[in-house]
Amino acid sequence: DVQLQASGGGLVQPGGSLRVSCAGPGFIFDDYAFGWFRQAPGKEREGISCISSRGDRIYYHSSVKGRFTISRDNAKNMVYLQMNNLRPEDTAVYSCATTQSLGGCFLMHDPYDDWGQGTKVTVSS
Repeated sequence: DVQLQASGGGLVQPGGSLRVSCAGPGFIFDDYAFGWFRQAPGKEREGISCISSRGDRIYYHSSVKGRFTISRDNAKNMVYLQMNNLRPEDTAVYSCATTQSLGGCFLMHDPYDDWGQGTKVTVSS
């Protein structure tokens, strides 16, 4: 049974940085692609970044490209999203998701089978 645990959200000032983490204990992490999604109040959930099982394919939504960095540590069963130069419009609940895939990764939510609970990120002065 795949279970994901997202953490690391909080309150940060505009221009600040934050790292959110996704832990995935208890399954063969190396076989899975991961995605980070966010949902702001009153808006639809959007995919913002993903990383393939081997880490060789990474994609970003245009709104975060150049500011956010996704990474994974298969030895620790962890996926990270480093967020720099945060803006008020980045305020949202951030969730991680995974699907068994030895190929690429996806910014759409449909391919993902398992989701973690969200962690709230608030960017405000």
